[in-house]
Amino acid sequence: MQPMMENFLQELKEAFKLANFHSPHLGRADARSMENNYGRNLQLKLQTKLSLPLYTGKKLEGENGTPISVALIDAKTGDVVTSGPESSMKLDVVVLEGDFNKEDGDDWAQEEFEKYMVKEREGKGSLLTGNLLVTLKGGVGELGELIFTDNSSWNKSKRFRIGLKVATGYCGNARIREAKTEAFRVKEYRGEGSIQETSSTCI
Repeated sequence: MQPMMENFLQELKEAFKLANFHSPHLGRADARSMENNYGRNLQLKLQTKLSLPLYTGKKLEGENGTPISVALIDAKTGDVVTSGPESSMKLDVVVLEGDFNKEDGDDWAQEEFEKYMVKEREGKGSLLTGNLLVTLKGGVGELGELIFTDNSSWNKSKRFRIGLKVATGYCGNARIREAKTEAFRVKEYRGEGSIQETSSTCI
């Protein structure tokens, strides 16, 4: 836990000691509640790898055609958070720059994550279409139909990532770290036929 958070929790405990002096039951309950909210280390984690390669106009899938799932994890224990308001919250699906190179074990600020979010090219429609909202149930959710409308060749890193973050408007106390996939290329759909054609020619 970061020193700033430790100091904050210590100040909370001191404040609730005073509250406990006047109302023992209320003080203990509130102290536990506040420490749970501010002291938890929660993160979103994708449970499924994407099926590659990816093409414009084709639905994103997990490996072997499985649904792409995401879970809310308590980073301290590795367990899925199955209860509480966070376990049923909504998530936004976004596209990230491929060069957002943070490791899964790293921590980052929400502002840093959002700085790498990608918008569509000027004059183009939405870069990613489909169901861009995921609802957790018991701390787990599945991504719906998602389709890229543009390739990644114009992007600085020539790659994208899919990211998941707490939906806009969520007002919880705990910081919940976002999830992201590995970096990948998105090719124009016509390229898929060319690759298959080339492969059959070489046999």
